[in-house]
Amino acid sequence: MNAGKPKYCFEDFHVGLVIEQPGPTLTRDDILEFARRYDPQPIHLDEEAAKRSIYGGLIASGWQTASLTTRMMCDSYLLDSSSLGSPGMKEVSWPRPVRPGDTLRLRMTVLETKPSMSKPDRGSVLHRWEVFNQAGEIVLRMEGIGMFGRR
Repeated sequence: MNAGKPKYCFEDFHVGLVIEQPGPTLTRDDILEFARRYDPQPIHLDEEAAKRSIYGGLIASGWQTASLTTRMMCDSYLLDSSSLGSPGMKEVSWPRPVRPGDTLRLRMTVLETKPSMSKPDRGSVLHRWEVFNQAGEIVLRMEGIGMFGRR
C-alpha cells in the first residue's frame, strides 16, 4: 500500500500492540444517505418506522459502522503499512446501535502473529477491532486477519 518505506511491517505488529484512532460523528443525514444507497431497511431510513422498532429511533446500518471502521483503520495504520490484504474475518458483531450524533473511536489490538512458512516475505496478524461511541460503549467488535509484508 505504501509506496515508500512503510511505518508498519509484519515485524511491527507484536502481540498486545494497541493502536487507537478517533473517528467521525455521524449525522442523521449520514445515516440516511448510507441507508438509501446500501441498506434501505426501515430502521435505517424511515424515522417513524424506526421509532416504532425495538430501537426506538433511527440507527446506522452495521455495515456503515464497519465501513467507517475500515476508514479509521486506514487512517491509523493501514495506509502506512506493508498490507497485502486480508483472507477474511473471524467475527463481526454490533453490540449496540449507532445513532445520529454518536462519535466513534477505534481501538485495534494485535492478538496473534504468524510468519508464513511457505512465503518468507510475509506474515499474518490476527487483529481485534473495537469501536466505541462517545459514552465508551462498544458499538462494533470484529476479529480478522491481515497479511503484511516483512522487512
